[in-house]
Amino acid sequence: MERKIMRKDWDSRVFDTINITCLSIVLILILVPLWNVVISSFSSSKALAEGGFIFWPSELSLENYRAVFRDDSIGQSFFISVAKTVIGVLTHVLFCAMVAYGLSKSNVRGRKFYVTMGVITMFFSGGMIPTYLLIKSLGLLNSFWVYIIPALLSFYDVIILMNFFRNVPSSLEESAKIDGAGDWRVFLSIFIPLSMPAMATIAMFNGVNQWNDFMTTKLYVTNEALYPLQMKLYEIIVQSQTQSMQNIGGSVIIETTTKGVQLATIVITTLPIVAIYPLLQRYFISGMMLGAVKE
Repeated sequence: MERKIMRKDWDSRVFDTINITCLSIVLILILVPLWNVVISSFSSSKALAEGGFIFWPSELSLENYRAVFRDDSIGQSFFISVAKTVIGVLTHVLFCAMVAYGLSKSNVRGRKFYVTMGVITMFFSGGMIPTYLLIKSLGLLNSFWVYIIPALLSFYDVIILMNFFRNVPSSLEESAKIDGAGDWRVFLSIFIPLSMPAMATIAMFNGVNQWNDFMTTKLYVTNEALYPLQMKLYEIIVQSQTQSMQNIGGSVIIETTTKGVQLATIVITTLPIVAIYPLLQRYFISGMMLGAVKE
């Protein structure tokens, strides 16, 4: 009996050691490249020109970040990015939740037709040119709403919310309607709070897409006042590449390199998402409905 217990303890320790070792390796594989990007963005052009892996630069410099923030329109672009991300996420999640709530009811007329049409749009689209013509006909070119309206609906997110809404106990909805609550009251007071884990996940993914969105501006916006941060940083990188090409073979000493500016832009664009993620992480735990209804 004692030998069996000792054997179990030994197997458990070996298993824990293997788990810790594997997790440590994965953590190192993630953190080391991340550290290299961050610390390289603070390196001087000379340190970056030497090449190789940089664990700690031989010469620290803020010139890469100065080159990024030298443009006075960065503040306006940052505001546009924040505004389109916040408004886009709120409207996207609310609109998808409304559609999913209606389609989750089996007694809705034409439900199968709407679901089929939605699934078809997940695999087929009109293409770039028809989409551009549609955006133009709607008067969304060079408009802030071109960031919001085309991104209102994602049927993939609708399917996720539909499945989540179906798991909400029908007893909650029935008891609320007995108390006189209508569909809007049930939707806002019961389904929305109970679906926070799914909605927070969708909001996180959509927020990352909105924040990193670059092609929408490239295709539909020419007004620089509506440029988000991604587009403005793209212009800065192109300008730095042009300056580097002009300085090749000359005697001019440049304080930044294209690689340094690119690394600085990566840090700047990633930092807001990294800061917001821990705030939404607690909503990813999908155990809110346990014990809500006792059958």
